[in-house]
Amino acid sequence: MNASGGGHLPFFETLGSAGGEAPWLTLVHGASQDHRVFSAQISVFEQHHRLLLVDLPGHGGSAALPGPYGFEEHALSVLAAMDEAGVEVTHYWGTHTGAAAGLLLAARRPQRIASLVLEGAVIPGVDLAAVAEALERARSSARINGMEAARSEWFERSEWFKVIRENPHQCRADAHRAMIADFPGGPWMDAAAPRAVPSLVPDLPSIRQPVLLINGVHDLQDFVRVADTLEQILPDVQRARIPKAGGFPLWEFPDRVNDLVRRFLEGLP
Repeated sequence: MNASGGGHLPFFETLGSAGGEAPWLTLVHGASQDHRVFSAQISVFEQHHRLLLVDLPGHGGSAALPGPYGFEEHALSVLAAMDEAGVEVTHYWGTHTGAAAGLLLAARRPQRIASLVLEGAVIPGVDLAAVAEALERARSSARINGMEAARSEWFERSEWFKVIRENPHQCRADAHRAMIADFPGGPWMDAAAPRAVPSLVPDLPSIRQPVLLINGVHDLQDFVRVADTLEQILPDVQRARIPKAGGFPLWEFPDRVNDLVRRFLEGLP
C-alpha cells in the first residue's frame, strides 16, 4: 500500500497484490463520503487490479484542501492523483459525485480512461432538482445549526440513504453513518462558487469507452433519469438495476454489485 496527500494534492491510496502489470482501477466516492465507501470492493478487485482510491477535496484525507468544491475541481483532483501515482490509463468506478468526475475525465482525457462504472451517475451541468434541494438543505442546516446537526439530518432525510436506514444490519448503517460523521463539511460551508460547468450532454457521444450504469431499483428518480439519458446517448453502454437496492448498491449489496462489475471488466477487450 502507498498513501499520499499534502499540499494541493488530494489524499489517495494505491493497493493491490496483482503485480505491476495489472490494470488500474480508480475508485471515487460521492458527497459526504470518502474512499471507505469502497471497503467491500477492495479485497475482491485488488486480486486482479491495482487500485487507486481517491478522497475528493473536502472529504476524508483531503479535508484540508480548500474550495471551491465543484465537479471541475473534483475531476482535476482525481487527475492530479492519477498523475502523482503514475496511473497512465485506468478503469474508473465512481458513485454520485465521483461518477460526475469520471464522465468529465472520459470526455476530456479519453486516453486516460479505459472504461467507466457509474453508480447513481450525475451529468455535469445538468440540474437535478431533488439533489439540489437536499444539498441546499444540508448547507443551510450546517450554517445555522452546525455540522453535527446537518450530518444527522443528511443521513436521516436524504432519500438515497433510505434503503441503508431501513436495513441497518444488512446494509451496515452504523458504518455508513460513522463515515458521514467524519465528514468535516467544507463543501457545505465554503462560500466560493465552483467553476461553472456547461452541460456535458453534447459531449456524451464522444465518450467511446465501455460504460456500465448501476442504479438501485429504489434509487432516487433524479438518478434514474440521468441513467436513462446516458443509456440513450452513450455509444457503448450496459445498464443494471440492482433488486432491493437504493442509492448506493455497491454499499448496500456489495456481493451482487461486485460480481456484476467483475464480469463487466472481464468482458472488455
